Amino acid sequence: MSSRSFCGLDFGTSNSTVACQIQGRIELASVEGESRTLPSSVFFDFADGSVSFGRAALACYAEGVEGRLMRSLKSVLGGSLMDETTRIKSRVYTYKEIIGLIVARLKTSAERAAGAGVAKAVLGRPVHFVDDNPAADRAARDALEEIARAQGFTEIEFQYEPIAAALAYEQTVEREQYALIADIGGGTSDFSIVRVSPEGRARADRGQDVLANKGVHIGGTDIDRLLSLRAVMPLLGLNSERRGDFGAKILPVANAFFVDLATWHRINLLYTPKVARELQSMLRHSLSPELIERLIAVVESRRGHSIALSIEAAKIALSTRPSAAIDLTDIERDFVVEANRDILRAAIADRLGALARTLDDTLAAAGLTGERIDAVFLTGVSTAIPAVRAVATARTPRATIVEGDLFGAVGLGLGLDARRKFG
Repeated sequence: MSSRSFCGLDFGTSNSTVACQIQGRIELASVEGESRTLPSSVFFDFADGSVSFGRAALACYAEGVEGRLMRSLKSVLGGSLMDETTRIKSRVYTYKEIIGLIVARLKTSAERAAGAGVAKAVLGRPVHFVDDNPAADRAARDALEEIARAQGFTEIEFQYEPIAAALAYEQTVEREQYALIADIGGGTSDFSIVRVSPEGRARADRGQDVLANKGVHIGGTDIDRLLSLRAVMPLLGLNSERRGDFGAKILPVANAFFVDLATWHRINLLYTPKVARELQSMLRHSLSPELIERLIAVVESRRGHSIALSIEAAKIALSTRPSAAIDLTDIERDFVVEANRDILRAAIADRLGALARTLDDTLAAAGLTGERIDAVFLTGVSTAIPAVRAVATARTPRATIVEGDLFGAVGLGLGLDARRKFG
């Protein structure tokens, strides 16, 4: 198979896509059955050594197959885990190698759809992998490039994800507009202000049309974590008290275990003998032993991802309903926690403030007031959350609100950019 084709690859925190040229058109490739989105999940089956991806990976975990689920691995890039290893059954993997398995799956899907080898790619990247740390941000970008090259990509370019979404939106416009692109996904929130037009679609150099580009490390996985810490983790002992090691002093329990249990890519770090010993020590000193016993049961049965999946499902339900149940009955009989939009809004209040400040900074950098924006193009799964959506649209009273493909707009735009650069 000759490597004459190209693709745009969006490796996302929650979902991934890949776009390539199919019969002369740039389209998203099917990546799991007929679906054009792949949940960024990997499951390692301990019984037969097989590896599953996407919905199949989540189904293996939900069905109780013995193995290990890993998800939200994009959050590792630029962080302390990036260069570390993890043991899965008898094999030791680096986190880069595990991310590489997902990238390889996307590359294979693109080659199947294009009918040709794919060695050239435009990779999507957030405005900031890591906030306020240029060195870590660069390290994250370099790591993603290293991963892609290890899977056989030989020519690699990067494009900011909100700019890619703007390129996708531009395919639909009939006149020049100032467009605010709000790409609020699983891991990051990025805003761009871009001049889009029918004429712009034909220009190779779009530098003059990109008026501002800002981002902050806030996304759906942060929202999951904060909702979990507010609604569920107190029922496992968060904010409870313990006796001091010496004397009668009363102290709060350490919160690190709960933060890890509420954070998608850190859950597996709890499944070690060292943590088991520390939890038993916590239990001996606890003033709420029934809660700590529940925490220990969750960790011993490795049901951390079960909690995370239930939190995510409730969050999604709250996008369309005022209240939702967090179903934890596979952990304990009749264990159901009620959540509503007020609880969610309170849990993420600080993040909403940071999101609003980032949007204000984007408008200021573009030299425009919100009244000058003609359209707000929403993409990324977290734009479905009413409180998040309200922030993204609050500054632009005259703008038309355009619903983009929540999962696919960035990938499609990366494919369009790849055609411009490699086609």
